[in-house]
Amino acid sequence: MSLVGYARVSSVGQSLEVQRDKLTAAGCEEIFAEKRSGLETDRPKLVECLRYIRKGDTLVISRIDRLARSAENLLSLARQLEDKGVALKVLDQNIDTTDAAGRAFLGMLAVFAQFEADIRKERQMDGIAKAKTNGVKFGRRPRLTAEQETEAVRLRTEEGWSIQKVADHLGISKGLAHKVTSRGYT
Repeated sequence: MSLVGYARVSSVGQSLEVQRDKLTAAGCEEIFAEKRSGLETDRPKLVECLRYIRKGDTLVISRIDRLARSAENLLSLARQLEDKGVALKVLDQNIDTTDAAGRAFLGMLAVFAQFEADIRKERQMDGIAKAKTNGVKFGRRPRLTAEQETEAVRLRTEEGWSIQKVADHLGISKGLAHKVTSRGYT
């Protein structure tokens, strides 16, 4: 059962020393530190830290924003820690998941994370609806226009062209030419 620290600063110009000092003073035996933006999903030292910690350990951070970039991200990391049997301690916000208040905080965080996700989804759906009313089309463009499909069927049925010849003429694959002409679109 050891205390393991994680420190992160967002830019190269910032110093990790203040966080390292706090983590050392808190009794951390091992400290993983990196200079990376919290917006980056690739944080190698955090990944290394999460691999290093074991059941019964406590992950110590100076502030919540050093670990996660959103409530949803923090909740995901907290669940990973809980699944491993690892506690989370946040020094500046006085949060410790080994006590009831810390666990309650994470419970509230779960509610806010879900709320955040719901709001984001709502905004996305509103944006899609607005775009559709403005004539924006979603999804992949059709490989052939209706006219090209009609032409493919005509060339195959009326002109007796081979599927390969239809494909070459329209600049499509033989498989697509077969699919279009066998559907019988007119």
